[in-house]
Amino acid sequence: QWLSDRKKRALQKKDVDIRRRIELIQDFEMPTISTKIKVSRDGQYIMAVGTYKPRIRCFDTYQLSQKFERCLDSEVVTFEILSDDYSKIVFLQCDRFVEFHSQHGHYYRTRIPKFGRDFSYHSPSCDLYFVAASSEVYRLNLEQGRFLNSLQTDASENNVCDINPTHFLFATGTAEGKVECWDPRTRNRVGLLDCALSSVTADTEIDGLPSISALKFNGALNMAVGTSTGQVLLYDLRSSNPLIVKDHQYGLPIKSIQFQHQLDLIISADSRIIKMWNKDTGKIFTSMEPEYDINDVCLYPNSGMLMTANEAPKMNIYYIPVLGPAPKWCSFLDNLTEELEENPESTVYDDYKFVTRKDLENLGLAHLIGSSLLRAYMHGFFMDIRLYHKAKMMANPFAYEEYRREKIRQKIEETRAQRVQLKKLPKVNKELALKLIEEEEEQQATRKRKQKNLPSLLKDDRFKVMFENPDFQVDEQSEEFRLLNPLVSKISEKRKKKLKILEEKEAQEQEEEEEPEGKPSDAESSESSDDEKGWVEEVRKQRKLLRQEEKVKRQERFKEDQQTLLKPQFFEIKEGEEFRSFKDSAKKQKLMKKTLGDRLKLEEKLGTLSVSDTTVGSKQATFKLKKSEQQKKQQEAEKQHRQERKTLRRSAGHLKSKRGRGQRFH
Repeated sequence: QWLSDRKKRALQKKDVDIRRRIELIQDFEMPTISTKIKVSRDGQYIMAVGTYKPRIRCFDTYQLSQKFERCLDSEVVTFEILSDDYSKIVFLQCDRFVEFHSQHGHYYRTRIPKFGRDFSYHSPSCDLYFVAASSEVYRLNLEQGRFLNSLQTDASENNVCDINPTHFLFATGTAEGKVECWDPRTRNRVGLLDCALSSVTADTEIDGLPSISALKFNGALNMAVGTSTGQVLLYDLRSSNPLIVKDHQYGLPIKSIQFQHQLDLIISADSRIIKMWNKDTGKIFTSMEPEYDINDVCLYPNSGMLMTANEAPKMNIYYIPVLGPAPKWCSFLDNLTEELEENPESTVYDDYKFVTRKDLENLGLAHLIGSSLLRAYMHGFFMDIRLYHKAKMMANPFAYEEYRREKIRQKIEETRAQRVQLKKLPKVNKELALKLIEEEEEQQATRKRKQKNLPSLLKDDRFKVMFENPDFQVDEQSEEFRLLNPLVSKISEKRKKKLKILEEKEAQEQEEEEEPEGKPSDAESSESSDDEKGWVEEVRKQRKLLRQEEKVKRQERFKEDQQTLLKPQFFEIKEGEEFRSFKDSAKKQKLMKKTLGDRLKLEEKLGTLSVSDTTVGSKQATFKLKKSEQQKKQQEAEKQHRQERKTLRRSAGHLKSKRGRGQRFH
């Protein structure tokens, strides 16, 4: 998807798979989406309708290209080809209009009373039967050119209809989940099937009442019905019970039903999947799930070709050789499919390597995440295989040498396996392997003859890596192991003796195996009882040892902290502010952790907040802003300045009064 057109063209020269791709019909697509697709009776023309703008395109299979294209006034609900070729076509449009086209183009246009949903052509009487959003089935006679009396059904709305090609029985599917069958000769209803009740089985789960969404006759007696809840029911017209009920398991309406006569298959499709299953047993033959939603499916007659109209511009063509031969206009497909089976296929992903985020970190390419060199896909990324090889060589230049040594070692081990094998233990987890061997020997001694031999963990391929990869080595010095296995020290002493004996045997390469002498059963049983009694003491000892180790670690950390010199940290204080202490910040943090109610009570005590009741019944809160230190200093300086001015004024007035008295005495 991320490849540009230029790279795709370059790939065509290299990639065999892309070169094998075939465009059967040139420009077999619609501008936006395609809704319906049909094949003419002579098999020469394929017609498809779609949007946008509403149009019909006719493709000539003999020329493998488009023959003509006609634009319409409104979208097409469905259409029918009345002639053997493209010369007579009828369109049912979404605005209640029925449009007739001849070979040259538009011929006539008429209207039906209600919005139409489907129609069928009754060839003996030249009648068109329209089902719409009403209880009536409208009849339009093409020979007389007028509407005839409608058929009155018991349904509120009719969704689909079909006419049996053998005895021309007309059937309509209703919104209530019923199928009504009518005889066109007498215009009377001859049968009624309740498909909604039959589609609900013990295994199915439905949200509402199933309505009929698809209908198709097969021969004189068989009829397939599709429901809006995703079930397909196969009926014999002589019985009111279905022969088979097939569930698509998606809960989506069935859009199309086709019959494949060569293999007795039914091809049913909803908007997500196409299923092919046997009409006698219901067994799935195959299924296809296209990338885009499906609108219609058309089976090319007497062949294995399948065409779909999708919610995408491209209309898909599938060729399944098992269903039948290729059509005569593309008979070369049979030869191509035989060549494809013989030659192995190559994929586009051969040029790319899938790596996870951990792989990128190991290669040192984590900084490329988000760039054009990595393409995100699922839980990892796609990167160019050449870049991957270069990065791997730089990260580990001796990887090839290690790989070569490992291969040589594996070859030597394979040749050694052909020799006379001694009782050897694996290189990893030797004590665990010895424990398993002892348990197997005990089980074999106590097991009855009739009991089957249980598989050994040492011989099981699923646990093979545990005794080969050093990453799986059991760490007996870990805290978890020592607490969970308090008696491991006593038991391991016995096994260590056996391990030493076995290692000496391997070194000497003796042919005869000598088992180490053990203690009698009485001594072993007494030891096991002593072990059970001393289990608590052993756990306590292990805990004491762990505490002592922790103390030693703490002392070492304390010494390291004393040796390290702490550098002083300097903090800058803004101008006009005084440094008080670090306690103020702690007080502020404690105050912020309190609730709003506690903070308001504290502010009331300090006098910065006053709460009073009003006449209306509400409360009024008055806040006083706290003054900063700078503002307090400024106010004190102003107050002192005022007092100095007052004292100066008083002293000046006192001097003036003294001078006046002196002049009077003179």
